[in-house]
Amino acid sequence: MNQMTMKQQNVEPGKEAPLVLQMNGVSKIIKGKSIVDKLSFDIRKGEIVGLLGPNGAGKTTTIRMMTGLIRMSEGDVMIQGHSIRNDFKRAIAHIGAIIENPEFYPYMTGLDNLKQYQRMTDEVNDERINEVVQLVGLQEAMNKKVKAYSLGMRQRLGIAQALLQRPKLLILDEPTNGLDPAGIREMREYMRTIAEVEGISILISSHMLAEIEQICHRAVVIQNGKLVTVTKLGEEQEAAAQVKLTIRVDLLQSAIDIVEGTEIAQLNGMDSTRAELTVTLLDSNVPALVTALGIGGVGIYRITELKQSLEEDFLKWTGGNLIA
Repeated sequence: MNQMTMKQQNVEPGKEAPLVLQMNGVSKIIKGKSIVDKLSFDIRKGEIVGLLGPNGAGKTTTIRMMTGLIRMSEGDVMIQGHSIRNDFKRAIAHIGAIIENPEFYPYMTGLDNLKQYQRMTDEVNDERINEVVQLVGLQEAMNKKVKAYSLGMRQRLGIAQALLQRPKLLILDEPTNGLDPAGIREMREYMRTIAEVEGISILISSHMLAEIEQICHRAVVIQNGKLVTVTKLGEEQEAAAQVKLTIRVDLLQSAIDIVEGTEIAQLNGMDSTRAELTVTLLDSNVPALVTALGIGGVGIYRITELKQSLEEDFLKWTGGNLIA
């Protein structure tokens, strides 16, 4: 599955997916100090959202308020239209979460651990256990004792358990922490599958900016408990954003004349020794510029996007504090 190929489920073209989570002016005040300060953002069905911020930004406190582990001082969190503050039982029923490390009985098999959870609720049957096991790719490990599981397998078993009750929102705190590159890639693919196949929204708190950039539709950045920005990522960002391109051509002056004679692109610079020009334009206007250059008899050898990474944006948003 390629990056960002998933689409939100059951949504008519041109319509936004329904809201799953709404943070409405949420604050946490301890001894007169605002740990989280009037924080507001939302998550829609089937969307993967990253929660980013430097150490001490309030990420863990935010997640704990979402899940009712600590009481919020102001505001409210709505899950599927139910208030965490005033209708906790119905709101929390729509959340699956792994905060810190998932814990299991190590002397029991993976299947027995899931069945232990099944005994605590009337809403989970054997068919659902089989579904989530297949979803996270643990079919071959269900009869092994958990103490023999790798860290990545335990993380996937934790996600399987969190999915048993068909939550609308899955909250993961550092889901790739401690995993090797292969485990990180596996986790990324399973999270995409969960969002695409089950239509579940996912909130990921992570310090791994490259991973957030690869998997998430949007990133919510907070600092000192306050919202800094909400930004689109991947294809969703590119469709509406301006892009900066370097274009290598055979006829540099002709290419410059064409760019300066069109209203769809702005010339930023040129390198005559490399026969390259740099332009800025809307992503949606790139085909029109390429067509104009072709009609003008300009041969194009290479087009390269000059793109800032999420890491560079994060440094800009947080004033240089990369410790997330």
